[in-house]
Amino acid sequence: MSSMTSLVQSVDWLAIAPPTVTAALALVVLVADLFLPAARKPLLGLLTIGGLALAALSLLPLLGGDRRTFCLTGHPDVCSYAADPFALVIQFLVIAGALLTALLSVDTVKDHGLPAGEYWFLLLSSAAGAALLPASRDLATLVIALEVASLPAFALVGLRRGDRLSSEAALKFFLSSVAATAVMLLGVSFLYAATGSLHLSRVAHTLTDLPDPRLATLATAGVALTLVGFAFKTAAAPFHFWVPDTYVGAPLPIAAYLSVVGKAVGFSGLILVTVQGFPSYAHVWGPALAVLAALTMTVGNVAALRQNPDRAHSAVRLLAWSSVGQAGYLLVPIGAAGYADDPAHAIGSTVAYALMYAAVNLGAFAVAALVARTSPANRISDYRGLYARRPLAALALGFFLLCLAGLPPGIIGLFAKVTVFSAAVDAGLGWLAVIMAINVVIALYYYLQWTAVLFRGTGATQPVAADGTAEATRSAHPRIPAALATAIALAAVLGIALSGAPQLVLRFASGALL
Repeated sequence: MSSMTSLVQSVDWLAIAPPTVTAALALVVLVADLFLPAARKPLLGLLTIGGLALAALSLLPLLGGDRRTFCLTGHPDVCSYAADPFALVIQFLVIAGALLTALLSVDTVKDHGLPAGEYWFLLLSSAAGAALLPASRDLATLVIALEVASLPAFALVGLRRGDRLSSEAALKFFLSSVAATAVMLLGVSFLYAATGSLHLSRVAHTLTDLPDPRLATLATAGVALTLVGFAFKTAAAPFHFWVPDTYVGAPLPIAAYLSVVGKAVGFSGLILVTVQGFPSYAHVWGPALAVLAALTMTVGNVAALRQNPDRAHSAVRLLAWSSVGQAGYLLVPIGAAGYADDPAHAIGSTVAYALMYAAVNLGAFAVAALVARTSPANRISDYRGLYARRPLAALALGFFLLCLAGLPPGIIGLFAKVTVFSAAVDAGLGWLAVIMAINVVIALYYYLQWTAVLFRGTGATQPVAADGTAEATRSAHPRIPAALATAIALAAVLGIALSGAPQLVLRFASGALL
């Protein structure tokens, strides 16, 4: 009997609460959708928002300790799930990002006639996978969490039935992501063959001393292939080609979700496999990620610079390319960790930057969703004179863009960039710091150009735009829906609060999270 009991793993239900609450809520929404009449479907959106708020609250009891569960019997230190400071910070980012996305989605679901039950179920399922990933401490759980986060996202991108752009975006996103997963699974199987374990701590220990040189070659190939898989998920160049079309084709809230939560998932996975799983292969992944970072930020910023303000969907395209550029900055500290004596310390800068980026980028997408209500083509030129029509929305967007550019009053963007910059300098990556500085200057140009458009008058002699929209919007002044207004306000409050207390970011950047 004693041998039987030793095989039973204990489950710490409190530790796994955030992803579990989100997943349970997804099932509740799916079942509720069967019984609710069409007129009552908006209740599902309120249920989702309430449930995500509950999932965020379930993080509070975990703040003090470092809880672990699903551990090997006889080896309490080898676990599959860890609710450590790193996991909690990323889980907060994911759940808060999903909550803001849900607020943005309330009116999108109604206005575009999207199937409510499916939409909320898929969003919650994806958020559950994204919340599981940062706490995963073995390669199998990591891959499963990544797929649970990704698969519903394909469906969400293609949910606008009969829309050619939406279908094309979903297909492009699906094919590229499946290819990335296949490559990553091959890498994971190589690592398992070489080390005989899937737990990151065991893999790290075994990789330091592989007896057979052939196994070492296999392990090196496994490390490289696993990195390629995560590079796809983070939209690092040259694996970024799916981003602009996917963002344009997806419903706007889903583009916002992918740009923030999708990135958080990719980066947390990348941090876990490199810093926790392959520290002895830092000479392989350190230089590789540093080069990827330089390439990604350059490709993203140069492409954003070339956007034509009068082209349809140019605002979303610019945000898409800018998010590729921002992914480059996020990669810098992870690459620097490969050169650092204490890699767990270096990745704090990525987490700090991700928190800043999440708040302001979701805010920028929220204002874009507001403008799209009156100008569905969402060109940058549609934002001309936004300050005259909607002063608060224009000020909020201006603030978000300045945060992304790293200019005052967006102090938080400046601080986040400085922490990333110093991570590169401390690691001795002077060349990467120089490339980053050049890219920040390039980005300043297009962010400031867009900000200037907001405050430019439409001209007294031309009260009416070619299609009559400018006059119509000014006279009608359609009310901002409550959920959308709340999302913009929340993002703005977060950005302003962080700008008022930038030392919070420095505290993240200086503390060892793992």
